[in-house]
Amino acid sequence: MVTRIYLRRVTLSDQHEFLAAVRTSRALHRPWTYPPSAPQEFRAYLKRMRQPENRGFLVCERRTGALVGVINLSNVVLGLFRSAYLGYYAFSGFERRGLMREGLNALVRYAFKSMKLHRLEANIQPGNDASIALVRSCGFSKEGYSPRYLKIGGRWRDHERWAILAS
Repeated sequence: MVTRIYLRRVTLSDQHEFLAAVRTSRALHRPWTYPPSAPQEFRAYLKRMRQPENRGFLVCERRTGALVGVINLSNVVLGLFRSAYLGYYAFSGFERRGLMREGLNALVRYAFKSMKLHRLEANIQPGNDASIALVRSCGFSKEGYSPRYLKIGGRWRDHERWAILAS
């Protein structure tokens, strides 16, 4: 199967294109996520993603190399647990084209096969229908509901817990 995307780790050289994509995607992202939108925020994000427990990936369009979106693995735990949390968002102009589904499927394969993780969990705000549809299409199952789970945009927000296990 020929894929329309590829994944790569985010680097400092991505700052300009990343921040421009975040600026043009503000209406798409709010109120669900608040990605880094200034140079110092991008550098702080990059520093977090360089920590051993985190991995930041860009989903890129194979034909053009354009940034389609972001998928982050955070709080990676190895040993007996072998788990991580997912965070992700598309950039404007690439939503609803199936590219993030390809990216998330590729990331799940990488996490389970290369990193040997056993579980990935995505916490999604109720009402974020596009995000719920994405994880559902990639084989995630709803496991529960967490009131006031994450502070996003200055407010504690409820989340649904979606997870997938290695087969």
